[in-house]
Amino acid sequence: MDDNDQVIFYPNQGVDPHNRCCGGSMWCIQDICGIICAIFTWLLILYAEFVVTFVTLLPCPYPIFQCVNMVIFQIFAFLAMASHLRTMFTDPGAVPKGNATKEMIQHLGLREGQVIYKCPKCCCIKPSRAHHCSVCQRCIRKMDHHCPWVNNCVGEKNQKFFVLFTLYIAAMSMHALYLCVSQFVWCLHSEWKQCSWYTPPATVVFLIFLGFEALLFAIFTLVMFATQLQAICSDETGIEQLKKEEARWMKKSKWKSLQAVFGRVSITWLSPFSQPAPKIKVDNYLQV
Repeated sequence: MDDNDQVIFYPNQGVDPHNRCCGGSMWCIQDICGIICAIFTWLLILYAEFVVTFVTLLPCPYPIFQCVNMVIFQIFAFLAMASHLRTMFTDPGAVPKGNATKEMIQHLGLREGQVIYKCPKCCCIKPSRAHHCSVCQRCIRKMDHHCPWVNNCVGEKNQKFFVLFTLYIAAMSMHALYLCVSQFVWCLHSEWKQCSWYTPPATVVFLIFLGFEALLFAIFTLVMFATQLQAICSDETGIEQLKKEEARWMKKSKWKSLQAVFGRVSITWLSPFSQPAPKIKVDNYLQV
C-alpha cells in the first residue's frame, strides 16, 4: 500500500493534560525544560529587536538606509516568531494513546497475515514510520526529532513550520550581524560622536552581545535548515537516519517529498500561516 493511500485510525479519547492546554483546544507540551527554552528563544528575539531598533537604526542619520533595513528586519522577526509559535502549538502528528484495543484492531479489518505494531509505552497502534517520544509521551508520525527550543516534536504536521523557523532565524541573524558591523564601523568613523543614543561602552556591549548571538544562531540554524532539507529530499527522517532503519516504504522523489511537506509550489511555501492539505485519509469519528 502506498503512503498516500494509507488509512490511519484514531479513537476518540479524553484530553491528555500533558499535551494540551486551554481546555484541550491547543496543543502544548507541559515540559518545564522546553517551556524555559521557548521563553529564552523569545527573549533573544526581543533583545535583537531592541538593539537593532534603538542602537543601530533609529540613531542612523540616513532615512532610506534606516527605513529599508527596519522593514526587512521586522519582516524577518515577525515571520520567525510566527513560525516558532506555529511549530510549538501545532500537533506534530501524535497517535492517540491506548487505541490498541481488541475492538479497534477488529475494526481495522486486517487481512490474514497482515502485521500491525503496538507501542508498549503508550499502548497505541503504531503506524508506519511513527516513533515514540519520551518527552511528548506519544508516538509521533514521521517524527524527525524533539526540539526543546520549540518545546515540541518535529513531525508530519509541523515540519514545514520548523523549517521556516530555522530559515527566518538564520536570515534575521545574518541581517542583525550586518547591522552590528555597519554600526561599529560608523561609530569608529565618527569617533563615537552622535552615532548612538547610549554611551560608547554601553553601545559596544550591546553590539558585541548581539553580534555573538547573531553569529551563533546563524550558524546553528543554517546547519539545521540544511539538515532538514536533506532529510525531506531523501524522504528519511532524522531519527530514521540515526537508527539506520531499513526503508519499508516506497520512497518519493525529491520533488514529491518537498511537496508533501510544503504543498504545491506557491508563495505559501514561505508562509507560516498556510499548512499543506493532509495526504493521509483519516476517519472523522476516529480523530484525536
